[in-house]
Amino acid sequence: MSIIKKVKPLNIIAADSSAAILNEKFEPVYIVATAAVLVKPPYREPSECLAEPVFADAEESHEVVVREAELCKQLVAKVGADVVHLDISLGAISLEQLSPIQFSNLKISSKAKSNLIKILPRLRKIAGEIIQKYSIETLAIGKDSIPVRVAELTAGANAIIYASEKAVTEKSPLMLGLPLKCQAKFKENMVYVNSLMAAEHDVRGYAIDNREALKKVNIVEILNPVARGFRTLKITPIRI
Repeated sequence: MSIIKKVKPLNIIAADSSAAILNEKFEPVYIVATAAVLVKPPYREPSECLAEPVFADAEESHEVVVREAELCKQLVAKVGADVVHLDISLGAISLEQLSPIQFSNLKISSKAKSNLIKILPRLRKIAGEIIQKYSIETLAIGKDSIPVRVAELTAGANAIIYASEKAVTEKSPLMLGLPLKCQAKFKENMVYVNSLMAAEHDVRGYAIDNREALKKVNIVEILNPVARGFRTLKITPIRI
């Protein structure tokens, strides 16, 4: 008789917000998109996704983490999962168990601690609802999580579409800063954002351009001259 037990695949839901509207100095002004994704083995791209435009003030970017958690809860309700990963780098601590008392031991800046204290009650409430209803934990794991990276790239792909729609609506070009070390590719009505990080050559996010926004703009990629490792898209509406 075989004593080898079948290993159950770990299905992970993760969320992140990414891509930013940049000013003329290439400084981030607005965070554009949030995405929650279901990532299954081999953990290279999303199997399911919920994404939305946020256009949140970059100075208040900690607030979008609450929306990320809410999207995770919605996606858990829709497709289920074994664990939730959030883009908060606290060593994979369970959010439901996290308290301000523990912050003194964390190696994060005082500003990050202050921002986390502001949103912690709301995050703990959402994490508590997820564990009570679905019996799965929400971990503050941050960029150590490949599914969080997939969520970041997926948010970036959706951000390209949202930014294109904004450029068309406002009849004005804009600059969109992509996430760290990635590159956008376009195929028919799809946007792919592929990781350029070492050991992540096959990790990507994608989005579907259902409203054909990409047909209404010209997109040119340039390197961000003041932030090494970041690429920027200049999105210009086509004059008709």
